[in-house]
Amino acid sequence: MNVLLLAIFITFFNPPADPQPVVQWLNDTAYDFGTMEQGVPKSVSFSFKNISNQPIVLETTRTTCGCTAAEWTETPIEPGKTGAVTIEYDAYRKGRFKKKITVFFDQQRKPEVLWISGTVE
Repeated sequence: MNVLLLAIFITFFNPPADPQPVVQWLNDTAYDFGTMEQGVPKSVSFSFKNISNQPIVLETTRTTCGCTAAEWTETPIEPGKTGAVTIEYDAYRKGRFKKKITVFFDQQRKPEVLWISGTVE
């Protein structure tokens, strides 16, 4: 009986580890725009490589506000091939900003996180 309880405890309170990432980012995952002119949007592209042994799909991205927009490679990315996420910041509000962009791939449970920052004057 004790062995059964131990097995149940281990199963429920020690979940399996997340699988390995399916992408390798080819540049830094954080980008600082520096000083930006108010009302002049800027964008940056984050490139990644499929390091898995099967095609992957970038399903969606989530930004933290309407001031940040994302576009991404929508076709399946074959093993060893690259894709990109392009982030645009609208620069309408003056001041310092730091925004988080969450990126979801179909073959990876844990999302990837990108950051942009800068100061609008």
